[in-house]
Amino acid sequence: MSLEMLQNVWFLLIAVLWIGYFVLEGFDFGVGILLPFLGKNEAERRTIVTTLGPVWDGNEVWLLVAGGATFAAFPEWYATLFSGFYLPLLLILVALIIRGVAFEFRSKRGSATWRKRWDAAIFVGSFLPALLWGVAFANIVEGVPMIKNPAGGSLYDGGFFNLLNPYALLGGLVTLTLFVTHGAIFLALKTDGEIRVRANKTAGQVGLVAAVLAVAFGLWTQFANSNNTVVSWVFLIVAVVAWVAALGANRLGREGWAFIFSSVTMLGVVSFLFACLFPNVMPSSTVAEATLTIRNASSTEYTLTVMTWVAVILTPIVLIYQSWTYWVFRKRLSPSQIPNPEKGSLDLPHEVSV
Repeated sequence: MSLEMLQNVWFLLIAVLWIGYFVLEGFDFGVGILLPFLGKNEAERRTIVTTLGPVWDGNEVWLLVAGGATFAAFPEWYATLFSGFYLPLLLILVALIIRGVAFEFRSKRGSATWRKRWDAAIFVGSFLPALLWGVAFANIVEGVPMIKNPAGGSLYDGGFFNLLNPYALLGGLVTLTLFVTHGAIFLALKTDGEIRVRANKTAGQVGLVAAVLAVAFGLWTQFANSNNTVVSWVFLIVAVVAWVAALGANRLGREGWAFIFSSVTMLGVVSFLFACLFPNVMPSSTVAEATLTIRNASSTEYTLTVMTWVAVILTPIVLIYQSWTYWVFRKRLSPSQIPNPEKGSLDLPHEVSV
């Protein structure tokens, strides 16, 4: 393949990685945010945590691969993004670390106070990334102040509060509400009893809020921050239709279909953002010459060729393994199936299988 074709392919592959991350880690964040609200007692909270036990760490791998692929395929994009967005990305990283530690440590002791503190850590560690990923992507699509770097490439020329503009904050609220709804649908699919009822109701309520915010954000993006192409319109319409179908299926108690359609919504949202961005990867809102595109930010043809062969060989293996994991742990959970921590059974979440 030519260098231009390889650049297009890797832009598409990075979009696919972010789709996988939003679909899988999206419900992951949503469940973590809902933990203190849908879990009315310790048995219910342990049930909610156990739904994530076998999958939460695997879901985060998509972020690592997306970051690694960006570093290798578009190093100028990676350098400018991670230097300019250093503080929000650091906050996301710290939140993910705290969240991971909380999953492992909440069941190490039988103290109610101990578990309550780690549950709060799970909430915060889920809430911050769910909000900040939307803020980050909105800024990338809208464009940020940048200048040409005398040594080559471009440099971010703004501060942290430049990133907290109305458009970006709206994007953050969109991802937050979408993830909460996605997580509620997942809980309704994976649990039984009162948790399922509460999750189903929550998905319907938060889903309507997400729909309003997402339509406003989508139209704002389409008319102000895109080339108004047919492709971006198609993905926007797909996201809207899939979300309506997800809320309808959830209302009918068809959680499996609701989860499929909410996943399609995540696919549509990420695809819409990348379609609006193409061929840019980091637009400049101040100096047009500082804009990074897939052409001026990419690695060499040799590097992209090697990466392509590695992706062709390893990606199917990863997909098969992760699909197998979800299949093995596909059954519903209820509080009656969860060991009582007061009786000395303090299994870690990933060790509980039903």
